[in-house]
Amino acid sequence: MTNSVRKVAAAAATAVLGAALAGCGGGAGAPDAGREARMGTPAASVSASASASTSAAGAPAASPQAGAPAKPPTMAPGPNGLTAVFERSKQRTDKTVALTFDADMTSDQGPRAADGEHFDNPALISTLRTLKVPSTIFMTGRWAEEYPDQAKSIGTDPNFEIANHSYSHHAFKSPCYGLPALDGAAARADVDRAFAAFKKAGAVNTVPYFRFPGGCYDDQALRALSTAQVTAVQWDVVSGDAFAKDPVAVAEQVLDGVKPGSVVVMHCTRSAAPVTEEAVQRIVPELRKRGYRFVKVSELIGK
Repeated sequence: MTNSVRKVAAAAATAVLGAALAGCGGGAGAPDAGREARMGTPAASVSASASASTSAAGAPAASPQAGAPAKPPTMAPGPNGLTAVFERSKQRTDKTVALTFDADMTSDQGPRAADGEHFDNPALISTLRTLKVPSTIFMTGRWAEEYPDQAKSIGTDPNFEIANHSYSHHAFKSPCYGLPALDGAAARADVDRAFAAFKKAGAVNTVPYFRFPGGCYDDQALRALSTAQVTAVQWDVVSGDAFAKDPVAVAEQVLDGVKPGSVVVMHCTRSAAPVTEEAVQRIVPELRKRGYRFVKVSELIGK
């Protein structure tokens, strides 16, 4: 398969994710309405490194395990107090990159899990540990409830940090790939419910970051999130791992897109992203060969 064909296949897989999994991590990110809140910097710019460290409402107050930040950095609110949005580090000379993995499960997928569908990916987590790749897992509360032992294992491992991907994986903006939409109050409660699920599972390495289901948001969504004291985290590199069949194509798409300070979006869901673990085995050594260092999102935001 040629490089161009692989890239087309990866892009097509990303499009499939939008239709089948509501575009989680595969969408275009913020619409125009949310542009002003990107990076959370009004005219008087406040850098990520200068922003105050806060704890998310509903997040566990317990001290993280060794290796995790005691007070993960957050970004100052954007214009009109809207939740700040982080996509890529402003430090563009340091060859760091954050691999992020969305652990997706919607509130109504319990029967599918009961029938044997795997929304987890233990082999991927094992590979990240073996390769010693610090990573940020954007987890839904429903996933933590379905796999509490794994949520605890990930959330007590200093190699990882768990960020909030909502409880239900419903949309915070409509339309969003056909997802049911939540209004402001319900959206805010959904965030708290996810943090509560992490705490119940025993995860302590949680961080006050949030990724919108489908990557869809606007000013109204940022306003609804504002009282949660979280930083919204998007991405600048789409892996194309959703429903991909060719791990080489996924790896090449990531390798072609990574720049210093990049945030890569991938998935931790076997049924939706079956070749991610194999792709990671190709991505990690190649990026290290190019001089990149893997970090968690909290380190990028703290720069």
